Amino acid sequence: MRKIHAAAMAMALVAAVFAGTAPARAAEPLKINISWAVIPGQLTAVLFTNPAILKHYGKSYTVELTHFRGSTPQIEGLASGQLSFASLAFSSFGLAIQNAHMDDLRAVADLYQDGIPGYYSNEYMVRADSGIAKPADLKGKIVATNAIGGAVDMASKKYLLTHGLTANRDYQVVEVQFPNMLASIEEKKIDLATMIMPFSVEAHKQNNLKTLFTVGDAMGPTQTTLLCARASYIAAHRAALLDFFEDWIRALHWFYDPKNREQAIKIVADFTKRPPAEYSDWLFTHKDYYRNPNAIPNLKALQNNLNVQKELGFLKISVDVNKYADLSLVTEAAKRLH
Repeated sequence: MRKIHAAAMAMALVAAVFAGTAPARAAEPLKINISWAVIPGQLTAVLFTNPAILKHYGKSYTVELTHFRGSTPQIEGLASGQLSFASLAFSSFGLAIQNAHMDDLRAVADLYQDGIPGYYSNEYMVRADSGIAKPADLKGKIVATNAIGGAVDMASKKYLLTHGLTANRDYQVVEVQFPNMLASIEEKKIDLATMIMPFSVEAHKQNNLKTLFTVGDAMGPTQTTLLCARASYIAAHRAALLDFFEDWIRALHWFYDPKNREQAIKIVADFTKRPPAEYSDWLFTHKDYYRNPNAIPNLKALQNNLNVQKELGFLKISVDVNKYADLSLVTEAAKRLH
């Protein structure tokens, strides 16, 4: 018994020695929870679908996607920690700081911009036979937006206010999801539809609608949506997030490379379950939205957008965009590719 006990003690000692010298288990990849609202305006949902072009995916990070109807509901997800990154419109960015008191909110990356000369701008359309020829003709009518408080909602309210019309006093505002806009206006359930890509392409093909104004007309250059996170999250996971944004920018470059265009369009078409032909005339061209190739947001436009939001009474506080921006992730990640 003593010999068995001694042998057992010896084996335990050896095991302890090896345990102390064994390499530590590799850390699990960081799971990054990202929200998205619409594709292909926001490319978030497809950027990580081609592992062959990603260097760090599955090693230092993975991605989990959550779909939202608009940007405003994403504020709660970011506040609760459900989301690592939220895809916020400029309008909901300001509201997150004001209403949710997110003093640590940070704008970190561009998703897409509107009102940039030479690129597409979201349209507000009416029926050709509606008799609506100017903003004043919308008095007493029904205006549709995808989500009250979102970027395109704010732009339409701003444009109509500058033409003497106040929401819910001079016209009614209803929420309609983007895929249902065309049917709603054709069925005369609404009088003004908010049309974004790719739904505006189909709307123009119908030949029974006309554009009354655009986001560019209403707001000028606009940081329509941007990727946002909280400062504490960035600080806690900086190394993995640099890898994440390196892959983000690498994927963005791949999607915009002309030699990959056919395959890139197929990826988008497969995701949206639409024929590639619906995208071939405009996606990843100047007929598309402007996206910064290194994902750098337009802070000057964002500041102007928030200033207008406050001037119109939709935001009560003044927001210094530079205080709430952290471009270090995208700028450092872009340097790795050059």
